[in-house]
Amino acid sequence: MGQTYIHNGTLIDGTGRAPIQDAALVIDDNRIKAVGTAADLPRPGRDVTDVDAGGGTILPGLIDTHVHLMMEGLNIPEMITRPFSLNFYRAVDHMRRTINAGVTTVRDAGGADLGIKQAVEEGLVVGPRMQISITALSITGGHGDGWMPSGFSLDLFPPYPGMPDPICDGVEGVRKKVREVLRAGAEVVKICSTGGVLSPTDHPEFTQFSPDELAVIVQEAAYRRGVKVMSHAQGVEGIKNAVRAGIHSIEHGIFLDDEAIGLMLEHGTFLVPTLLAPLAVLEQAEMPEYGVRKARETIEIHSESIAKAYEAGVTIAMGTDAAVMPHGTNLRELGLMCNIGMSPMEAIVATTKTAAECLGWQDRVGTLEAGKLADVVIAATDPLADIRSLENVDNIRVVIQDGRVLKDIRE
Repeated sequence: MGQTYIHNGTLIDGTGRAPIQDAALVIDDNRIKAVGTAADLPRPGRDVTDVDAGGGTILPGLIDTHVHLMMEGLNIPEMITRPFSLNFYRAVDHMRRTINAGVTTVRDAGGADLGIKQAVEEGLVVGPRMQISITALSITGGHGDGWMPSGFSLDLFPPYPGMPDPICDGVEGVRKKVREVLRAGAEVVKICSTGGVLSPTDHPEFTQFSPDELAVIVQEAAYRRGVKVMSHAQGVEGIKNAVRAGIHSIEHGIFLDDEAIGLMLEHGTFLVPTLLAPLAVLEQAEMPEYGVRKARETIEIHSESIAKAYEAGVTIAMGTDAAVMPHGTNLRELGLMCNIGMSPMEAIVATTKTAAECLGWQDRVGTLEAGKLADVVIAATDPLADIRSLENVDNIRVVIQDGRVLKDIRE
């Protein structure tokens, strides 16, 4: 790929440091070679691809730590009549829209299997670099159990080769299931330690998995060279159980009290708020009645809980639950994070440096520093002046992933 020289822009490196005015960045093959001012970092020779940022903002490739690339919306009649293989073709569009929004790395929280990840890595389709969980483990009758009284089962992640059945109960049952998802290629284990908004037979405050089951899940994951566990956790007791068990990140965190926040600080647990998710449930016309009802019940307390956690100093990584809302609208989350008290710079760090740390990939992505993979976004606007300007995908002018230009709409 040779060298690329990006210049004529303000650079936000993702660390939280002050922006660099009149900045320049050199990419060598798929790595960042140097970052600085244009005065200190002149164009390095003739055989260089020149990228003029046009006075815009140069950012690290953004990271969403909670997406579901294989889904979008919850139109139940359409879901139960859709041909199985159609999901994979639709995912190609979901991934392209994610890239177009400037999100170059994601943690898929259920639905994407090893083949989806490999298709991106082999260049067969355009999509974000992904860390996959395969499926979301659930107890019988829990958030991941789609059973309904009619006898029909609304399984969001139905089992097939490469996608183990997610239902597991008891210490030995969860031990075996963790081993199955790791065998299938999971790089992070996803569980549900509480009920949820979009599950038909439970409530966000219901506690799921016992402390003994949670301990075994964390233990079995750690045996695989330190694989971490992420937990869908909305009710406060399920959050506390998960944190005490050593779970790496709490997803959603709707009902937090002071004890839960204190435990998260003590254990260094990441919080992935997904503030956009309940709002998106209310915005989507085709969501089931039980989901809309529970979203209305929780949307206000959700924001209050995340604000308390932020004020207390809990480490927050950006995640959206994309699929509940359309893929490619991920950056709406940044404005919502600012609504609960974060500054625009803090929101940007949450979707760059901190998000990379949540994935354990801080040595590769998340900041614009020499040696990191060349994931770079150029925005037409100044997100520190208007964080919501990033919501408009037309303001994301250039997206570079691993040194390759995947989007370029500069005039």
